[in-house]
Amino acid sequence: MFEGGLNVDYFILLLAILLLLGVVTTKFSSRFGVPALVLFIGIGMLVGSDGLNFIYFDDPHLSQLVGVIALIIILFEGGLQTKWNSVRPILATSLSLATFGVFLTTAVVAVSVKLLLDVNWLEAFLFGSIVGSTDAAAVFSVLAGKNVKEKLSSTLEAESGSNDPMAVFLTITFIELLTKDSTSITGLVLSFFWQMGMGAVFGYFFGKFAVYAINRIRLESSGLYPVFALSFAILTYGITMLAGASGLLAVYVAAVFMGNSHLTYRNSIVRFNEGFAWMMQILMFAILGLLVFPSELFHVDIMLKGLIISFVLIVIARPIGVFLSMPTSAFSLNEKLFISWSGLRGAVPIVLATFPLIEGVENSQLLFNLVFFVVLTSALIQGSTIPWVAQKLKLTEKEKPTSPHVLELVSMGKANAEIVEFFVPEHAKIIGQTLEEISLPNESTVSAMIRGDELITPTGRTEIHAHDILYIMAHKTKLKSVSDYLSKQNIEKN
Repeated sequence: MFEGGLNVDYFILLLAILLLLGVVTTKFSSRFGVPALVLFIGIGMLVGSDGLNFIYFDDPHLSQLVGVIALIIILFEGGLQTKWNSVRPILATSLSLATFGVFLTTAVVAVSVKLLLDVNWLEAFLFGSIVGSTDAAAVFSVLAGKNVKEKLSSTLEAESGSNDPMAVFLTITFIELLTKDSTSITGLVLSFFWQMGMGAVFGYFFGKFAVYAINRIRLESSGLYPVFALSFAILTYGITMLAGASGLLAVYVAAVFMGNSHLTYRNSIVRFNEGFAWMMQILMFAILGLLVFPSELFHVDIMLKGLIISFVLIVIARPIGVFLSMPTSAFSLNEKLFISWSGLRGAVPIVLATFPLIEGVENSQLLFNLVFFVVLTSALIQGSTIPWVAQKLKLTEKEKPTSPHVLELVSMGKANAEIVEFFVPEHAKIIGQTLEEISLPNESTVSAMIRGDELITPTGRTEIHAHDILYIMAHKTKLKSVSDYLSKQNIEKN
C-alpha cells in the first residue's frame, strides 16, 4: 500500500517536472529558433531509460492514446483561431495539398525507402504513408507569431489541419495489405471518400450544435464554458470515429465553425484551450520521446539512412507533391518553394508509426526509429529556418499588432447584453470617423476604447484611429448585426 502510494507520488512529481521543463524550454525555443517540439522530445529522451533512467517506458498503446487525445485538443485550438475569411480563398489549394500532395509525397518517399532498405514494396509504401502528411501541432507552433504572409500561413495551417485523414487512410491500408490475406481495394477507396466527406459533414453539424448549445445554456460558473466547448471537440471525434469517418478532420472543421461564430465567453474559451493545447503538446512529445531509445535511434546505420530519407522527403518528395498538386493555383514560384520547405513533420507521423508496432508488422521497430529520426531532422532543419527562408524569398509582411487586452462582462452568461471586441486594422473604412458618425445597429454602443496602453472613455466626438480597440456593448439580439457591420468595416478603403 505504501509502495503504491509512493509510486503515485513519484509519478506526479515527474509529471510536474516534465511540465515545468516544457514551459521553460519554450524560452530557449524562441531565443535559439529551435522548434519547441524538439525540446519537448529531448526532455522525454533525457528522463527515459537511455538517459537519466527516471522512467522506463515502452508502451505504444498508451503513447497512441495520449497522442490522439493531444491531437484532438491541438486541432481544436488551432481551428478556433483559424479565420474563415483567410482560409476560404485558398481552401481548394489546401485540400489538394492534403490529398493529392500527400499521395505524391508518399509515393516518392516509398521509392527511396525501397531502394535504401531491405523491405518489400508494401513496407516501403507504409513508411511513405506515415511521413506523408504535415503535422498540425508543428505547423501551428512554428508559424505562431511569425510575420509570414497571411495567405501562406493560412494555406499551411489549413493543409496540416485537413491532411491527417489521407495519411491515416494510407497507413491503415498498407497495414491491412501486410497483415491480411485478402483486402478489397474498392472498399478501401470508398472508405477514404466516406472518411473525408462525412468527417467534414459531422464536423460542420457538431460545430453548429456546439455554438447553439454554448450560447443558449446558462451555466453557474464562467469557468465551465471552456470545458463545455472542449467536451464538444472530444464528442465530435468519438461519434465521428464510431461512424467510420475521420474524427480529426471533424474536430478541425467543427472548431473552425465555432471560431468564426459568435460564442459566449469567447475569450475564456480560446485562452483556456490555448493553454491546454500547450500542456498536451508538452506531454505528447515528452511521452513520444520516452517511447524511443536513443541508443537505437542514434545508431550509425539509422542516422545515415534517416538523413538520406529526410533529404529525399524535404528536397524531392515534398516539392513534387506541392508543385504537381497546385499547378493552376495563383501562387508564385517563391510561394510554392516556401510551402514546399514548410512541410513540417511532427507528432502525427510518430503516432502513426505506433500503428504497425501494435499490429506486429515485420520491420515495424526499424520503421518507427527511422520515422522518429526523420521527424527530428524535419523539425530541426525546416522548423528552425522557416522565418529565414520566408525573408530570403521576400514572403514576409509587416507584423500586425494584436490586441493584448481582454475584456468581458462578468455576468455575460446571464445578462441580455454582451461586449464585442473589435481591433481596427490599418486602412479600415471607419478610420477618421467619430463615434457618432459610424452606423452601429440600434441597442449597441462603444462603451470603451484602448489606444496604445491608454484606456479612453469615449464620447460621440471621439475619433477612431488605426490600431484602436473598440469595446462595443450590444443587446444579444443585435450581435449578428454588429458582427456583420464590423466585418464590412474590416475592408480597406478604395
